[in-house]
Amino acid sequence: MKVCECVDKKLTVYKANKVVEAGYRLTLNEQRVVLACISMINSNEPLTASDKFELSAKDFAVIFNISEDTAYNQLVEVAKTLYERSVVIEASDKDSERIVTRWISGVRYQKSSGKMTLYFAQLMIPYLSEIKNQFTRYDLKNISSMSSIYGIRLYELLMQWRSSGYRDVSIQWLKSQFELDDEYERIFDLKKRVIEPAVKDINTHSNLTVVHSYKKTGRNVTHVVFEFNEKQPTKQSSTKLKPAAVITPQTIDNHHGALIEEFANSRKRFGDAAVIPEEFVSILKQQGRWQG
Repeated sequence: MKVCECVDKKLTVYKANKVVEAGYRLTLNEQRVVLACISMINSNEPLTASDKFELSAKDFAVIFNISEDTAYNQLVEVAKTLYERSVVIEASDKDSERIVTRWISGVRYQKSSGKMTLYFAQLMIPYLSEIKNQFTRYDLKNISSMSSIYGIRLYELLMQWRSSGYRDVSIQWLKSQFELDDEYERIFDLKKRVIEPAVKDINTHSNLTVVHSYKKTGRNVTHVVFEFNEKQPTKQSSTKLKPAAVITPQTIDNHHGALIEEFANSRKRFGDAAVIPEEFVSILKQQGRWQG
């Protein structure tokens, strides 16, 4: 049995790209449970349908930064619904093979101990274990604070293309993968209810900074374009700095110079979505490198 070890929260999700691009729709807490259990899998080792994954309300609360009572109630609800959720995988481009399967083959929830045990469905196993190529990897903590079901899905789609920092998808494809074919017929509604909340969630809670735009075919919006990069951590000085004015263009050392170059490029590329510490904003403005 695989049990969630989350004391240090260093849990990593590995998914075959076919699953990242699969068609499915899960609630926020269903996604959280599935991803927490996937993070327990060693992607280089065999996985069988008899392998079981245990997730406690205590661990669920730690991973997703919620109270233990809330976690307990959420696991109770997920235990009632997760078995019914299906996923559509375009298994092979060559012969148009399509797989429709449940995520899990069974689930047990023990109210007395607050523990959930689940088993992944047989047809899901090749896409979660012994993955040699064409997979997406990310730390579970990067989505743990998200509140949008579409934010998590979009984050995975972007991480699949992390090396390029660019992804262009058709509106119709995005709706199909999110199982929204019969919803949000007006692009205004799709933007307001799906795309914009997802981008905001990613920018606020993940390791990515994203900007998006739209492309038209004729008079209709047909594609959405995402440009993104990974946020760069800033090193904290061991001594407490005085107000930002202490760091000026005249007192910048090599380290600060490199950071300013990075922030200037980030501002130029991502505009207001760029994450730039306040003390560097004034420097960029003084240097005439503040775009917009």
